[in-house]
Amino acid sequence: MNLKKWESATEWPLTVLSLLFLVIYAWQILSEPTGIWNRAAEFSMNALWVVFGVDYVVSLLLAERKWEWFKHHVFDLLVVLLPMVRPLRVLRVLTALNALHRTSGMALRGRITMYVGASVTLIVFIGSLAVLDAERSAPGASIKTFGQALWWTFVTITTVGYGDYAPVTSTGRVIAFVLMLGGIALIGVVTATLASWIVDEVSAEEHKESSITHEEVEEMSHRLERIERKLDAFESRGAAIVGGTPVDSKTAGPSDIRTLRA
Repeated sequence: MNLKKWESATEWPLTVLSLLFLVIYAWQILSEPTGIWNRAAEFSMNALWVVFGVDYVVSLLLAERKWEWFKHHVFDLLVVLLPMVRPLRVLRVLTALNALHRTSGMALRGRITMYVGASVTLIVFIGSLAVLDAERSAPGASIKTFGQALWWTFVTITTVGYGDYAPVTSTGRVIAFVLMLGGIALIGVVTATLASWIVDEVSAEEHKESSITHEEVEEMSHRLERIERKLDAFESRGAAIVGGTPVDSKTAGPSDIRTLRA
């Protein structure tokens, strides 16, 4: 089996497991279970972590150019190794969008819009859960509810930064740093997509106007050709026979014209 076949075979199963991870993680943060339920949630997430780790190792072994593959999948390695970024494993859900646009025939701008919308939704939700998990038990923390965490995440990712809520833990600040970088990137993508759409619309309008002008020129050219043909026919009818000799109206002299009138 090669890498392409492995990724094709594991794409949807890993996407489903990523959604399951998101559900378990969100339930654990929002419900704060204790006892056996909390241990079950931890065991489930650790088991999913092992699955993602195995997928990373197998993909690396199957890659023909392992160093090139490694350089392009550093984030996957960080997701596997660093506990603080474990919620970001659910970004694997975006692989489902990759399979979706291949079967839908969606245009490039539509795919970009879909990716941006899904990414923003996931990052805001995951960031809110992660910062709430890191902050609510810390001394002096201002983010203690999911509503506050959601507001802080949205304000941070849009780079507005009101300052009414701020993380006090190291993990919370790392999450803020990631959200800031993600926000700048997403704003760039949105701006570029909007600019591309405007340019395409202007180009289409200009093309339409130039097409109309070209059609008008062609129509005028055809009219001129018809007028020239009519003039030629009129001149040919003006040819007269004077003394049994054809006389062209363009070359006939005054005496010829008098003879023609007689």
